Amino acid sequence: MRKGINIWSFPEGTTIAESARLAKAADFEGIELALNEEGELGLQTTEKEAVQIRRQVEDAGLEICGLATGLYWSYSMTSEQKAVRSKASDICKKQLELAATLGVDAILVIPGAVGVDFIPGSEVVPYDKVYDRALEAIGKLAGEAEKADVSIGIENVWNKFLLSPLEMRGFLDAVGSPYVGAYLDVGNVVYAGYPEHWVRILGPRIKKVHFKDYRREAGGLHGFVDLLAGNVDYPSVVTALREVGYTNYVTAEMIPHYEHHSEQIIFNTSAAMDAILGRGGAVPC
Repeated sequence: MRKGINIWSFPEGTTIAESARLAKAADFEGIELALNEEGELGLQTTEKEAVQIRRQVEDAGLEICGLATGLYWSYSMTSEQKAVRSKASDICKKQLELAATLGVDAILVIPGAVGVDFIPGSEVVPYDKVYDRALEAIGKLAGEAEKADVSIGIENVWNKFLLSPLEMRGFLDAVGSPYVGAYLDVGNVVYAGYPEHWVRILGPRIKKVHFKDYRREAGGLHGFVDLLAGNVDYPSVVTALREVGYTNYVTAEMIPHYEHHSEQIIFNTSAAMDAILGRGGAVPC
């Protein structure tokens, strides 16, 4: 397994080049970028501009290990509004297109939402409608993924949808494409389950993995904490990942970043991941 860091772990406004420099200084091997509506890597980014971004990251000595986006919170593939559903599919197509240029093997996709508690006024859509619409949308996008030779990784996230590893497995198997799998976020599981169970049940369907940690007693978004400060049983998670033969990136997504000395979270996260993965370094007695 290789060690990556998501660009959301850096303060808002940090450029891709500066994020890559810091990630390399902290001994990461890859950085996961994010597609935004506009800006340095946005919906209007051209292939030429994406090539330049890739060169910046590679010049820093890193790989681009994934392409995420937060746009699916605004544009859901399962919205009651047809125009919103269409926009979400177009975003996924752009993600796939850019990922191919950036040299990324899998993108992070949220396939829809029943409801989102942390977004005030979020649309609530009946679960059965969400399932059917998500299955239809991802089924169509699987062909686009195959053309791009980039996999779609469905993330388990707080969208009140695909709430168990059995349901996630069933959904992926219903899509039935080798280009559609899971983007497993181990921290997102903890409020209602155990990530090591998800790993073993999803097995070879796992395309990518996010590392976060979560403290159950804190509850809500305040429960997300530094790696090794929460309730994720990382020894069991790593054992399970090795059992199922996972050898791709594990990418830390540290949100929110530190309010002061924000660069320190990058270095702290790298050291924690070394401990989790059993890499070198002094271990205190």
